[in-house]
Amino acid sequence: MRALRRVVAPARRAVLEDGHGILKPLPPERFVDLREGEAEPDDPTGDLAYNAEMRWEAMAGKGYLTPVGSFFVRNHAPTPSIDAASWTLRVEGPGVERPLELTYDDLSNLPQVSIVRALECAGNGRAFFESLYGRPAEGTPWQLGAVGVAEWTGVPLREVLERARLKASAREVMLESLDAVRMRRPLPVEKAVEEDTLLAFGMNGGPLTPDHGFPLRAVVSGWAAVACVKWLGHIHVSETPLSSPWNTDKYVLTGGEFGARREPVEERGVKSALELPWPARLPEGRHILYGRSWSGYGAISRVEYSVDRGPWRMARLFGENIPWAWARWSFEWDAKPGGHEIKVRAIDGAGNVQPDEVGWNDLGYLYDGVVGHPVEVL
Repeated sequence: MRALRRVVAPARRAVLEDGHGILKPLPPERFVDLREGEAEPDDPTGDLAYNAEMRWEAMAGKGYLTPVGSFFVRNHAPTPSIDAASWTLRVEGPGVERPLELTYDDLSNLPQVSIVRALECAGNGRAFFESLYGRPAEGTPWQLGAVGVAEWTGVPLREVLERARLKASAREVMLESLDAVRMRRPLPVEKAVEEDTLLAFGMNGGPLTPDHGFPLRAVVSGWAAVACVKWLGHIHVSETPLSSPWNTDKYVLTGGEFGARREPVEERGVKSALELPWPARLPEGRHILYGRSWSGYGAISRVEYSVDRGPWRMARLFGENIPWAWARWSFEWDAKPGGHEIKVRAIDGAGNVQPDEVGWNDLGYLYDGVVGHPVEVL
């Protein structure tokens, strides 16, 4: 099995010749440097400047929410600078009776709700396909840090659609970004009108920052973050199926057991991560190890760990365990000198268990297999 490497780089801002990739600082103690990866079709520079993966050790000792300064970033183009004073959201299409154009103040004055939810890139864990199959899947080589949990504040998408007089014949809702590539992806109307599908303008008690979608983004519970379109400017409601490159060419399951099918990525699986560096080094002796598990299907019900392929033992869940967010857990380990591998698996309330292995797909999406975390004890 090929070892996975992590690259520590100086603190940086991701900057492209034609503008900024990511605006917020990306200090090496909080973020992985992904720039050694190969170019993607939507990242022609090859330096992966639109992506920032959180280091899991940066969450050690933190509370339930991921701080904004540590939250992963996945863009398809440079982060745009948008003036909220001149920004509007257009809601139109044959699936509504009354098209709307809403300002930032209009949205801010609607009844607000706050929800705590995880956002996770569909490609989180992609690097482990190479470990398992001996060849890399196409795309950014994320390990497990393209995930975060935040409190999102905004207006239910359903509220806005109702104000536009959503028709009974409405079928799909296209969310379109104002970024340079006009990233867009449709939602089934049934998902769009769920009570916790949100148009968010707040994150962790403050306004959205530019990298995370200011002035407005979608939050879609349980689904991969590609559905959570940032920098929203246009919502098109149809009476017929809709498509875009982001649900036909990209963010689809194809190859391997999926064959020639191109099945759009939607719900996420069950995953777990230790709050340790990769690889980790620890002194000999007793340690309490911490981590987090999450599922696209609801709350976590149980977490187990295994050391060096030994028996599975129960970890202790503690604190909040919010559905579609994550659960924190810990266990005690008496570390002996030498190299070790620690595995963690979670089970959610719907009975979904992290699998030992994951079937191949060419684009490396939805890797939810149990991962062996390397630990050297000195």
